[in-house]
Amino acid sequence: MTPQGACVGMVGAGAVGQAVGTALMSAGLCGRLLIVSRTVEQAAALVADLDDMRTAIGSPVVTYAVEVPRLWDCDAVVIAARAQFTNTRSSEVRMGGAQVNTPVVARLARKLSHYPGTVLMVTNPVDLMTRLFAEQSGCPRVFGIGSNLDTARYRHTLARLMAVPVGAVRGHVIGEHGDNAVVCASSTTVHGRPIAVPIERIREEITLRPGRISAGIGRTRSGPAGAVVSALRLTLGLDDGLTELSTLYRGGCLGVPLRFSAGLARPCMPSLDGAEQRQLLLARDKLHTAYQAVCEVLSHPSSSVRNP
Repeated sequence: MTPQGACVGMVGAGAVGQAVGTALMSAGLCGRLLIVSRTVEQAAALVADLDDMRTAIGSPVVTYAVEVPRLWDCDAVVIAARAQFTNTRSSEVRMGGAQVNTPVVARLARKLSHYPGTVLMVTNPVDLMTRLFAEQSGCPRVFGIGSNLDTARYRHTLARLMAVPVGAVRGHVIGEHGDNAVVCASSTTVHGRPIAVPIERIREEITLRPGRISAGIGRTRSGPAGAVVSALRLTLGLDDGLTELSTLYRGGCLGVPLRFSAGLARPCMPSLDGAEQRQLLLARDKLHTAYQAVCEVLSHPSSSVRNP
């Protein structure tokens, strides 16, 4: 498949959806971009804005405002839908959207039941929403953006602290995209050599960085958009490589490294020391418990939530 031959769908025209659309337009990653939003008018407005960008930069990506059924034409669908709510949490911030976003994602999953392409989940809490969509839709290829963004933040921070190029750092953040993220310090290398990772400084930066961004500009958007683009390159088979994505794994759904070859993925877990293994189990158990609450929401749907 060539970028010009690929068709990507996107659900959500809010802050993150706008950033994803801009990134896809800039990267020329697909030939067509089909956009769904809460209203046709919202989708059409984003299409018009992206068309202006397309003309200005000469992008090959042609955009269309569509309804959900048209997404069946796509090779991949990015879900950046978000219910309208105010998140007042000061900790476990990403979990704040679990109750209100569950009906939105579940309804999309039913509309795209057994869709054969790739689904990339951006909606938070992303590990839970990835599992929800996968189980409700029966789609065979559902991945969540999150751990790859955490890993990018980890590599950026460690490179800054060590005064080395980002490309010199190799390491993973896995487990939950949230407060229980597991930093794989024991397998991290710089210039191919193991190092002593300043783990407390790293954890502090990974935990606080999203909040600082949101406090300054309202919401993280460019980082997630970059994570979507890099993941699409691999899931569409345009590149081969390794990235960290949420996926169904050993009875749960959590971020693990996946090695992609011609668009097909296989888990490629790093070696973990004892502390990291315990942290991963804690993340898995936390997500399992949280998912039970998601299932409770499904059994008592709220009529006040507006869905795409």
